[in-house]
Amino acid sequence: MDIDEFGKRVTAAEKTLYHISKSILRDDASCADAVQETIVTALEKRHTLKNERYFKTWLCRILINECYKMRRADKRLISLEEYMEPAARGPEQEESIIYDAIMRLKEELRLAVVLHYIDGFRTAEVADILKLPEGTVKSRLHRARAELKALLNDNEEVCNE
Repeated sequence: MDIDEFGKRVTAAEKTLYHISKSILRDDASCADAVQETIVTALEKRHTLKNERYFKTWLCRILINECYKMRRADKRLISLEEYMEPAARGPEQEESIIYDAIMRLKEELRLAVVLHYIDGFRTAEVADILKLPEGTVKSRLHRARAELKALLNDNEEVCNE
């Protein structure tokens, strides 16, 4: 794969990379660093990609590894409230409530939700990215939906009081 093709594919995957890094690191500056490191690593190791058809999956796996590496290197505690998007007013409020609920999920569930529902990966692709059996991904998505339903129902009750 030449540099131009690599650049086009990275640009096409940019939004997905941001979503994944945000679901792990939450801090915008750290997300940007992780994405940048991922691109550099992928560029240097692009010759190791066996099948160009799996470029995006391969790139996402590199990003996840980079995010975990950054978290291990920086053991500070991160306050969830500090990095959550501010509550929107008007029509965007519902989207903000859903975003907040997703960010409250355990990381293993949150990653599956972001990859499948936000970035549109099939469950088999999510399994490849996370290096898990497809059945495990389906179970995590099922648990995440149940937890999101409970969180959103709790939020609705609070709003109605």
